[in-house]
Amino acid sequence: MDTSEIKNAARTILHPIKPADSTTRAPRDFLFSAKPTRAGDSLPPYYLVYFLLVDLLGYKNLGHFEKIAWSVPLDFNGRAFLVEHRKSGLGLFAQDTTLDQAAAKTIATRIQRAVAAAEPYFKWLADQAANGSRLNVLNRSMELFDRYRFYVDRYFATRAEATALRDETLNRELPPGVSLYFTPGLALSRRAKWLALTAIDTFFSWTEHVFIHIAILQGDLKTGQDVRRAANSNWHSKFRLAMDCANPDTLEYFEHLRTIRQQIRNFDAHGSFGKHREAFMFHSRAGAVPLSLPDERRSNTLRFGRGIDFVEHEAVELIERFVDHLWSGSRAPARLYIQRSGLPLNLSFAQDGKYARAMQSEEEMMTFLDEQAAIYDRHVNMEY
Repeated sequence: MDTSEIKNAARTILHPIKPADSTTRAPRDFLFSAKPTRAGDSLPPYYLVYFLLVDLLGYKNLGHFEKIAWSVPLDFNGRAFLVEHRKSGLGLFAQDTTLDQAAAKTIATRIQRAVAAAEPYFKWLADQAANGSRLNVLNRSMELFDRYRFYVDRYFATRAEATALRDETLNRELPPGVSLYFTPGLALSRRAKWLALTAIDTFFSWTEHVFIHIAILQGDLKTGQDVRRAANSNWHSKFRLAMDCANPDTLEYFEHLRTIRQQIRNFDAHGSFGKHREAFMFHSRAGAVPLSLPDERRSNTLRFGRGIDFVEHEAVELIERFVDHLWSGSRAPARLYIQRSGLPLNLSFAQDGKYARAMQSEEEMMTFLDEQAAIYDRHVNMEY
């Protein structure tokens, strides 16, 4: 990318801000005595400021120190200022917060405008990074699974309560001589069904996420382009990325889950009409008959069907068994990473084989995770 025009525009906007040099006035201990200014709160995100000043315009980064990720000294009309990304956040630091207040505000405003002018450069950077492997993939699997667990546990509890009250009927007398009968077990059964539907929906949401993470750990997705392509695919494709359908048990789960997804989740997600006209019943001498339309890519003929009849308890129990199957065998080490560590996945490790080695056993994965957690904590705390 030719960045000359963007550089010229950014420098013009920043003027008279420039990199600090030997002529810039500053106390000898300025790096340690600089004080935060209120203007620093209005700076753009730290990464955009760094890309603007250091990557695009070539300002000097003094490197990292204790609790400081990077530090860039500026010259404004001959006086020194610092832009630093500290553990407390990005800030603009000055020699005297009272004397330098107006100048700091001007610096922050001009950096904001220069960042806006450099937007094409940032987009180019992101596009370049997106096709490579120097990327982290956020791991939200624990949160998504906890949501599934919440609804499925509520379902089982509500269903058990409904079963216990199955034979109980409440009678309320209403004058004159009118009785109202109420069956609490029936109402609870209806609520249990709603909870089951929600649990099923959250299960498919979790698996859409977790299948991609398993595929990364298995070395099947190594670049941002790979992950984007997988993320844009359907659930069936994601399943096959993570799971070996040559295994008879896995294939059986796949067929059952595909049916659940089609007959329950997709139907519910489309306003109880579904994708295949499941809401139709046609008139006949036998009475009203469920009518559904199969996948039009396979057939253009209508067929008789059971509509959306299903037993939600059987569906939920199948899903519960599948969760155990998912983390069995060669995928067991992946559970430690995805569901317990909460760490993002680094595509560089899929590329260079680190994940492949860690996936050899749960012991290997635990050792790997201990090392990565220590590194992650040091970076978060800026302990360099």
